Amino acid sequence: MRAAYTCAVVAYMLEQGVYFDNVYGVSAGSSNTVNYVSRDVNRAVGSFTEFVHLPNIGNWKTFLQHKGYYNAHYIYQQAGLPGGPLPFDINVFNANPAKATIVSFERDTGRDLFFQKEEMRTTDELMLRVRASSTVPLMMPPPQVNGRYCYDGGFAVGGGLPLERIQADGFEKVFVVRTRKRGYRKPAGGNTWAKAFFARRPLMRDAMLTRNARYNAACDLLDEWERGGKAYVFYCDDLTLSGYERDYDLMWHNFESGYVQINRDWGRLMAFLEKAEAER
Repeated sequence: MRAAYTCAVVAYMLEQGVYFDNVYGVSAGSSNTVNYVSRDVNRAVGSFTEFVHLPNIGNWKTFLQHKGYYNAHYIYQQAGLPGGPLPFDINVFNANPAKATIVSFERDTGRDLFFQKEEMRTTDELMLRVRASSTVPLMMPPPQVNGRYCYDGGFAVGGGLPLERIQADGFEKVFVVRTRKRGYRKPAGGNTWAKAFFARRPLMRDAMLTRNARYNAACDLLDEWERGGKAYVFYCDDLTLSGYERDYDLMWHNFESGYVQINRDWGRLMAFLEKAEAER
């Protein structure tokens, strides 16, 4: 839910007509990615604000029913259907020539999964993969994509910052939107419960137990890229949300803070992008 702050970046870019040719999404960032590629400002904002007013989004009752604290099947695979409360325009998404990559993690093999636009041609194919990228262990049951049980892309390469993949794909400059404040590093020991929960899933267990080290190393690399002019990073200056927030007014407050920040920083971002374009 920290993406209530960063969805303002998506909305602002769309309002300004700034379209990237290649977009990567991880966890909540996967929702931002597909909303951006479908060029839907209202859905980009509503997915992290009006969202909390949707029926059946989940609670402790659905958690005890093994549907998850967030009713992910409803949120991703039903709410976005035609006639749903957050309909997704799959036709615009498919027609947009931009590439989109959604990152997830396979529970039983420990493989990083990079879902490409070519395998997300229908709303259900797309939203199943967005759900997979956003599935938090314990809080949501893992969906199956082509028979593979998937969890949050935050357990994949870079602990959720796929810089190695971006570099391997041939990119030398990157604009990164973070849902943390500058300087944040993930503390050790936060996922020790995974030892018991995933006792029979050693690859998933190890991915959770090593995530903080891999994530922090990726943060250090991103800092190097930023210092070297390879990256422009948007950090949330005034973030006041937890990952599980449901307070509607607080989410709107954070969206507004994000909007003010990207408007303030817009000139610097444009200068970075113009320089990057000139160096191509």
